[in-house]
Amino acid sequence: MKVKTRFAPSPTGNLHIGSIRTALYSWLFAKHYNGEFVLRIEDTDLKRSASISIDSILNGLKWLGLDWDEGPYFQSKRLNRYKEVINGMLETGDAYICICSSEKVEETRIKQMSKGCKPRYLGTCRNLKLKNLFNQDYVVRFKNPLFGKVKFKDKIRGEITFNNEELDDLIIQRSNGIPTYNFCVVIDDLDMNITHVIRGEDHINNTPRQINILKSLGAKIPIYAHLSMILDEKGQKISKRKNAMNIIQYRENGFLPEALLNYVIRLGWSYGNKEIFDISEMKELFNLKCVSRSSSIINVKKLLWLNKYYINHLPLQYVSDLLKNYMKKENINIQNGPNLESLVKLFRNRYHTLKEITESCRYFYEEFNDFSQKAAEKYLIIENRSILEEFYKKIKNLSIWNHLDISQIINNLSLDMNLNTKKINMILRTAVTGDMNSPSISDIIYLINREKTLLRIQKAINYIKKISFKN
Repeated sequence: MKVKTRFAPSPTGNLHIGSIRTALYSWLFAKHYNGEFVLRIEDTDLKRSASISIDSILNGLKWLGLDWDEGPYFQSKRLNRYKEVINGMLETGDAYICICSSEKVEETRIKQMSKGCKPRYLGTCRNLKLKNLFNQDYVVRFKNPLFGKVKFKDKIRGEITFNNEELDDLIIQRSNGIPTYNFCVVIDDLDMNITHVIRGEDHINNTPRQINILKSLGAKIPIYAHLSMILDEKGQKISKRKNAMNIIQYRENGFLPEALLNYVIRLGWSYGNKEIFDISEMKELFNLKCVSRSSSIINVKKLLWLNKYYINHLPLQYVSDLLKNYMKKENINIQNGPNLESLVKLFRNRYHTLKEITESCRYFYEEFNDFSQKAAEKYLIIENRSILEEFYKKIKNLSIWNHLDISQIINNLSLDMNLNTKKINMILRTAVTGDMNSPSISDIIYLINREKTLLRIQKAINYIKKISFKN
């Protein structure tokens, strides 16, 4: 049997981290068995489906490298196929027309619930054999078996059983003529030869209904695997229309696709105590046996740790290229400063995201207008003016521009002026970067270059002169 899986999101909200886990597990399962992965967009909910959500789905999967072998298929373009099957089921008696109003059905439902009964359609139109209805609203319902049981062996949860008498005759075509989700997904899985359906546990109750439809069509039943929920840090279920962050936002926040995939695979799956997985290891090791039945909770600190790990361990050129694209989006002209590989080397041990690196190194490429008030009040003071003036002279006359000689100048200045090296570093850091936080100041000055350094030292001296004049 050739393995064939699918990812079938509905474009009614953000593609969030729970959706990506479903896509990743389905993709890895197919890749592990040299099978195929299908992308399908379930857009029959015309009121809520949006093109912006479709773009989010496609862009998110492409960014993460979850390529598909077939698709994307759109359910909205397969309506004729669904109606063809529905008409066939009406002919065979596996489906029937129902003229019960939604108000009447809801009234019955409320009465059932008030009595503590499970709400279900009573089958009023089940045996009426209505045909050729004009100017009257109706839906088409599947004639679910009245007796017996539906059993299926879930690859994660084991054997699951439903009594048919608990399943009502679900609607498979709405009054507007559009087929419903539970029907479309069955026909899609059938036509696309899907062998394994990996999806969230919120679909467990749909599964027996879908199996019964497949049986009525004489189709082979796929193997099902239902994943437990992912909860946010507050323990709330992630919802694409409420508290879920768009997966593309992770890219905008400076996360690497390798880090996000590594994080997502561990939200419910494990392989011993191993924490780091590259994509080839994921394909080799992933299986459904090691998927947990317990809910997973988002841990942003863990994701940040992984992102920092990948920034430090992926090839320097690759990380630099990602940073280049990120800085371009932030409108930073990298032609105005040092090459990015030098910056990545200098900053990657300090920060967790590309966004943090970008925000922390703007001063290499852009002039800052003001010094940090806190830094200026502490270090750009009258008694430190001579230190800056002396450093200016020595830097200006430096014959060879390298960070070792710059560092030596700072050490000599410390000895000559009988000052702590750390204090001199902080004074220079404030003058050159505008703030008190940065990597080694000699490395910073070297990368900024002599001309910019001299201009900024002079700017700091002028700032002190202005302060002293006021006083």
